[in-house]
Amino acid sequence: MSAESPGQNEHYLRVFRRHFRAWRGARPYYAGLFTALSGVPIAYLPYADLQLGHVTLTMATTAGAGSLIIGVLLFTLGMTMWFHQIVRVFAGVATILLALVSIPVSNLGGFFVGLLLGLLGGALSIAWVPGAPAADPVGPVDGTPEQDPGHEPFPGPRLEKDPNTFDSTVDANGGRNSAG
Repeated sequence: MSAESPGQNEHYLRVFRRHFRAWRGARPYYAGLFTALSGVPIAYLPYADLQLGHVTLTMATTAGAGSLIIGVLLFTLGMTMWFHQIVRVFAGVATILLALVSIPVSNLGGFFVGLLLGLLGGALSIAWVPGAPAADPVGPVDGTPEQDPGHEPFPGPRLEKDPNTFDSTVDANGGRNSAG
C-alpha cells in the first residue's frame, strides 16, 4: 500500500458507519426499532420468573400463547418496517392495534413498557415519509450554483402581459383589480 493511494487509509469502522447511516436514513429505522423492542417484554414477561431476593415471582397467565403470538408479530412488523418500507402505514396501524390488544392479553402490555414502545413505533411508522432524492453532490465548493454565461436562470419564452386583457386577481386593497 502506498500513502498516495486515495481511500486506502480509511478505517473499516468509518466506512461501515457511513453505510449504516445511509441505510438507516432511507427507512423508518426508529419506528422499526421501537416496534421490534416492544415485542420483547410483551412476549417474555408472561413466561418470566423474577427473583426478588429468595422469593420467586412467576407471572404466568392463561393467555401466555396469545402474548407470545403478539410479541412475535410485533417483532416481525418491526423488521417489515426496516426491509419493506412500502407497507409502513399498514405495519404502523397493525402495530398500534396489536399494542392495544396486548393490554388485556399480556400483563397490561408488558407492564406498559411494550405497550408504550409499540404505540410510539406505530405512530413513527405512520408519520415517516421517504425523503426527496439527494441533489447532485458534485458541485462548487462555496455553495453557489454554477452559471453558464449564456444560460438563463428560467428557460422558456417570456410572457408579456397584454394591456387589453382583464386581470381578475385581488389587489392589495382587497378589491378586484380590473385595470389590467
